[in-house]
Amino acid sequence: MIRTLATSLALATLMGTSAFAETFEVQMLNKGSDGERMVFDPAFVQAAPGDTIRFVAGDKSHNAEVNKGMLPEGAEAFAGKVNEEFEVTLDVEGVYGVICKPHYAMGMVMTIAVGDVDVPADFFEGRVPPKAKARFEAQLGNL
Repeated sequence: MIRTLATSLALATLMGTSAFAETFEVQMLNKGSDGERMVFDPAFVQAAPGDTIRFVAGDKSHNAEVNKGMLPEGAEAFAGKVNEEFEVTLDVEGVYGVICKPHYAMGMVMTIAVGDVDVPADFFEGRVPPKAKARFEAQLGNL
């Protein structure tokens, strides 16, 4: 029994944080439980490096992709296809602004914060539709 426990502990230590990585499921919906239209649920995720985000098309005609310019330096951009579930593992700490490309102007956005981070000064540097900006600002209040 002690040998099994020691072996398990050693394996977990060798595997590092990946042994404890979480997977967050985010639904892409036409209408949220609060009545808001065109939403990601949840709209904000606080993750750790190595965690995975699984985007699920709860309703048709949605995708999830990182918005150009709204990702940490050194992070790779990602984009899922419309109507398809996909996963992304985030290893670079920072703030990721995610949009549904077909519904971006309608404010379908979410924020993923990886690690203990602050909002980058240049987060809103590019053109951001008013409704999307208002939702991003509300989500960033979670940091």
